[in-house]
Amino acid sequence: MLSVQNYMTDSVYTIKPTDSLHDVKQLMEGAQIRHAPVVNSDGRFCGLVTHRDLLNHTISQLADIDEQTKTEINQAILVKDIMQTDIVCAAPDLSIAEAGNLLLKLKYGCLPVVVGDILVGILTEADFIKIALSLLPKEEEESTHA
Repeated sequence: MLSVQNYMTDSVYTIKPTDSLHDVKQLMEGAQIRHAPVVNSDGRFCGLVTHRDLLNHTISQLADIDEQTKTEINQAILVKDIMQTDIVCAAPDLSIAEAGNLLLKLKYGCLPVVVGDILVGILTEADFIKIALSLLPKEEEESTHA
């Protein structure tokens, strides 16, 4: 059986509950990620901040506020105040089919992968695209690059 551990990313960018919204924005832009698991000082998973959360809590570029003020506001907003905590997680031995069904059913973009409450990886929609591409016949894949 193919399981989550075969496809998850195990070197995950994480944030702390005491990090600021500014820190999250810098991380997501710099690492080009859309999901940031939140772990406490013991490495225990305690929540998730997504790119959508970031957009919902940052000041619009259309607002008539200078960049310095926007940065100060974003530095005052803490992750613990905006993170999602009611997150369904996956175990590493969960079947990849079950994980895919969870993503679809819950309309999630990722599943944090935990053992107990320790974060060990993350499985994202992009991982499923990689799986789908690996299953395509080579000639079909080559024709899409032409």
